[in-house]
Amino acid sequence: MDRKNVVWILMLLLLVLLGVAETTDPMTDLENIAGKLVFYQTEGNATYVRDTGELASDVPTETMFELFDPQRNFSTAKFSYTWDLGNGEVIQGTEPVVRYHYSESGNYTLQLKVGVNVTKYAPLITGVYSTDVQVLDAIKNIELKGPSDYEMSQNTSLAFHVDGSPPMWVCWRFLPNCVPDVGGGCTLTMLYENTLRLNHTFTSAGVHCLDISVRNDVSKLETSFSLYVKKNTNPHMFFILTCAAVLVATFSFITVIACRPLHHNRFQIATSSNALFLKNQDSDGQSTILFNFPNMERGEKEPLILQYGTQYSS
Repeated sequence: MDRKNVVWILMLLLLVLLGVAETTDPMTDLENIAGKLVFYQTEGNATYVRDTGELASDVPTETMFELFDPQRNFSTAKFSYTWDLGNGEVIQGTEPVVRYHYSESGNYTLQLKVGVNVTKYAPLITGVYSTDVQVLDAIKNIELKGPSDYEMSQNTSLAFHVDGSPPMWVCWRFLPNCVPDVGGGCTLTMLYENTLRLNHTFTSAGVHCLDISVRNDVSKLETSFSLYVKKNTNPHMFFILTCAAVLVATFSFITVIACRPLHHNRFQIATSSNALFLKNQDSDGQSTILFNFPNMERGEKEPLILQYGTQYSS
């Protein structure tokens, strides 16, 4: 074969291949849509990126689908998005972003279905993305339950209600006289419920400050409480009452000893005829009558009380 003919044949084959390449759309061979979901939450003037799958309840939320297309194969394609928020709400649109908020805390599964029309006659390309979302209540308030007045030298129990979803990290410290402690640390504890209980003994009177910092995975709150501590008068009162009781007992004992009646043998003497009647009263209050007769002269009559038989008067 002539060399010129070979060259023409090769050039013809090259032109045919180039024509086929121009008439073939490379995007018709794409089967997958690469991308990821990104969560944003806005509170006030601040916007937070939630890349851990944890969101705050009752906060405006924006979820965006970021397409991975470095070759720009989908630059002219038309997209459709169907968002299933997992709480019964479904949102459809043509933008890769959806705006919503979760009103209650809990666990949800967010699912996104992406549809791509590359050309007018090309088949629809779809991709489904899903992610688990944990919605937590942001920490909005820390409330002291109970009085704000306390006494020193007593083991004091303080209770606080924390409005937010546990688990929460709590850092607290007491400042006597509310003097700032720049270099001092705090006591860190883990809270698995909404009630924080602290035990503390105040060693001085005056105004004390309690600084508390609480945070969970979606929020953080810091606050300070002023606590009024007064001197404890109960120990002095107990000492006074004890001394008074001792004095009362001592005086009562002395009074009983001094006023106790003295039981002496008392004699009552009565005379009848020539007899001497002696009445003896013992310590039990019983009386015994004794008789004592003096020596009688001859010819005298005996007392009638001692004569026997019948006595007749002359």
